[in-house]
Amino acid sequence: MTVDWWAVAALIVMLVGLAGIFLPVVPGVALIWLAAVGYAVIDGFTRIGPLTLVVLTGLGVLGVTAELWVSSLGGKVSGASWWSLLAGLVLGLIGLVFFSVPGAVIGAALGVLAMEAWRREGDWREALRASSGWLIGWLFSIAVQLFIGMVMIAIFLWRVL
Repeated sequence: MTVDWWAVAALIVMLVGLAGIFLPVVPGVALIWLAAVGYAVIDGFTRIGPLTLVVLTGLGVLGVTAELWVSSLGGKVSGASWWSLLAGLVLGLIGLVFFSVPGAVIGAALGVLAMEAWRREGDWREALRASSGWLIGWLFSIAVQLFIGMVMIAIFLWRVL
């Protein structure tokens, strides 16, 4: 039995990507996808073919964008308006530029809170409810990314082993 060292290397990179879901300096799901694509290219697309790459790419897009759509869904379920979610996105991007990932989360939550307080004419209880929904959605997005990352790794192992 020979060891496919490229598969081992790809799996190690994927596990680093899985850790990256929790560590802000590592790209997470994108790294898992890149490792799978890199392995497919090196292997000549024999074990990971075009259909598998399409599935992994679809999962990768869902995983990479999960923070955006899951947190927005959480805010929407809690009563936030689209304008509030947009304000959260803008302040989150500003926070990201100046203060990295913690700044993005704090900026987005404050953006939703401020816009909801303004929209609801000072009803801070409802504004806090909407902002909390966004924050809970953001936390849930980490679980979604973790699940998607694990599914991507399972598909990779299924095709390679």
